[in-house]
Amino acid sequence: MAIKVLHLIDSGGLYGAEKMLLTLVAEQIKQGLVPMILSAGEPEQPEKALETEAKNLGLPITPWRMKPGFNLIGAREVIRWAKTNGFQLLHSHGYKFNVLMGLWPESLRSIPLVTTLHGYIKAPRFTKSWLYESVDRLALNQMRAVVLVSEAMRQQIPSAIAQSERVAVIPNGLDVDAVQIKAQSPLSETFTEFFEAHSPVVLAVGRLSPEKGFDRLIQAFSLALDEYPNAGLIIIGEGAMRGQLERHAKEAGLSSNLLLPGYCDQVPALMLKADMICMPSLTEGLPITLLEAMAAGVPILATNVGEIGQVLGQTGTHTKGGVVIPANDGAALLNGMKAVLSSLGAQDIAINWSRERVQTAYSSVSMARKYSVVYQQALG
Repeated sequence: MAIKVLHLIDSGGLYGAEKMLLTLVAEQIKQGLVPMILSAGEPEQPEKALETEAKNLGLPITPWRMKPGFNLIGAREVIRWAKTNGFQLLHSHGYKFNVLMGLWPESLRSIPLVTTLHGYIKAPRFTKSWLYESVDRLALNQMRAVVLVSEAMRQQIPSAIAQSERVAVIPNGLDVDAVQIKAQSPLSETFTEFFEAHSPVVLAVGRLSPEKGFDRLIQAFSLALDEYPNAGLIIIGEGAMRGQLERHAKEAGLSSNLLLPGYCDQVPALMLKADMICMPSLTEGLPITLLEAMAAGVPILATNVGEIGQVLGQTGTHTKGGVVIPANDGAALLNGMKAVLSSLGAQDIAINWSRERVQTAYSSVSMARKYSVVYQQALG
């Protein structure tokens, strides 16, 4: 009998975790499972980007609105709904449902729970995010299985759990053909005009939050303008740091060289058009943005966090698929940016290696099959 699985997520946009989930659900349907996405949000919240994209792709999704915080009553309603609709397994994506479902013992929940950890943000101690992450780690004890998207993430969870048989490492997968088709989509007028006015163009994609390092990117880019005065920087994403980033840009005199359009669904097309993509993250698991960039064929500059160096084929000081630099190093970020921009005509070998790498090692088919094994073990 096909496994009926309910994916639980409270999405803040359409970033790596959301894209991975959509890819997984699409592949699970092909492989004979019966998945459903339950997309949580606050009462009266309009349709989320994840919900819109799922509908556009024809994937099963149920919008669910509930009060925020440690809402145990709301969690109980989700569990009741899951039981009524015959779901055999709950699959949580993110600390909200890790905590809410984990606070209900399995003896009361009666539906096994697994989770995928897409990455922690290393929040400052005693902040709200730090509290949630701390409780999240405790909630892992209630999981039948814990999936990490990178081997490096074992260091971020309690050692007793990290070394247990309940933990599996499943790298994120990508539907390469779908990304390459999207890359051919026409860009909106806003982007077209920006590319016409600036060259070279650096692209960055991600939630506007501290761990993504976009404040350092803006600073490094402003210094690179000394050699590339007509360069442009596009940062795709939305988040709490928008105001701070806008202030940084204004102070650095980047008003005409920087585009902060918020969330958009044209990332593969932007990758195809951009001269390079920069990922200055302070922490990552295995970012979907990296895999998309490899599939789209754009030169890559990224920090050596999570699985990034391993995915890009780093051996010692050499990296086959891009340029990898230390995290939180402004000088390395500036020098790396200049190194990539000064060698744009010699990137074909790295681009071709990256395309082949993502097709063979990080496919959506392989990812979904590995999750099926985890599900069978959890249910067994």
